Amino acid sequence: MAPRDPARLVERGREIVRLEAGALDGVADRLGPSFATAVALLAEKTGRVIVAGLGKSGLIARKIAATLTSTGTPASFLHPADSLHGDVGIVGHDDVAILISKSGGSEELFGLIELLKRRGVRIIAVTGDPQSTLARQADVVLDAGVAEEACPETLAPTASTTAALALGDALAVTLLEENGFGRAQFAALHPAGALGRKLLLRVSDVMLTEQLPLLGPEGSMRECVVLLAERRGTVAVVDNNGALVGIVTAGDLTRLMERAEEFLDIPVGDIMTRTPKTAQADELAGAAVRRMEQHGIMALPVLDGGARVVGIVHLHDLIRAGA
Repeated sequence: MAPRDPARLVERGREIVRLEAGALDGVADRLGPSFATAVALLAEKTGRVIVAGLGKSGLIARKIAATLTSTGTPASFLHPADSLHGDVGIVGHDDVAILISKSGGSEELFGLIELLKRRGVRIIAVTGDPQSTLARQADVVLDAGVAEEACPETLAPTASTTAALALGDALAVTLLEENGFGRAQFAALHPAGALGRKLLLRVSDVMLTEQLPLLGPEGSMRECVVLLAERRGTVAVVDNNGALVGIVTAGDLTRLMERAEEFLDIPVGDIMTRTPKTAQADELAGAAVRRMEQHGIMALPVLDGGARVVGIVHLHDLIRAGA
């Protein structure tokens, strides 16, 4: 065996990725009104989505069914051969089917197509041959054709399965947007693990609520320095009703020390930032993290929905909590 050339292997890998990316460009260019019709069928159904395919197309079908289910559209994978031996019992009259086949001529699909037709199930075909038997029997056809496979001599489905997968993702994502499926719904379906914790975590779950670093605007910088040192570098300035009127940070103190030697008796009201960034107690923790990162802020005063300060939330605490 000739010695391997790492540079040649890397370049071959790049060629394959580029070939598949080009195939996806072609699929995208051919996408037309039939895609909108397919999305409408899926959005208006009252049953579930049945996704079927054979071989590699079957593996793609399983993934598409899983993606649909996790984004708010109940879906089940159905093996075409097993459907002829009782598994078609999961299919209801109000379902919509997505059948995936590169050739559109797999004989094993024909029995399933007949069963679906008998039950009045609408069929969306994802196929590389829009003139195939599957395409002719379908209500909607999505063209997943590719000019060539990445595999030499087209021995294994490669670019074609990538195209089918991309069309399935396009259907799922467009559908979830049409259905108004957002972060809260996603979190409800993914309660376990890091993703679920991240989506469910609120500012109120992480914020500090005791011994808050609060000062009135007439308070002195002498008092403020003590609070900055003891309470992690941020002091919220509030009025007599606890409403936020400004904020002083360790950075403000540093800049003040550089320009004024006698600063300890200066009122914090003269130093504070009067329009600080804030957080709401019930907002997602991830949103607070994005705001802090965008503005280079290490802590935010947390408001109660109005102007009253009910807590302080620190970036490090948010990150540690998984936000």
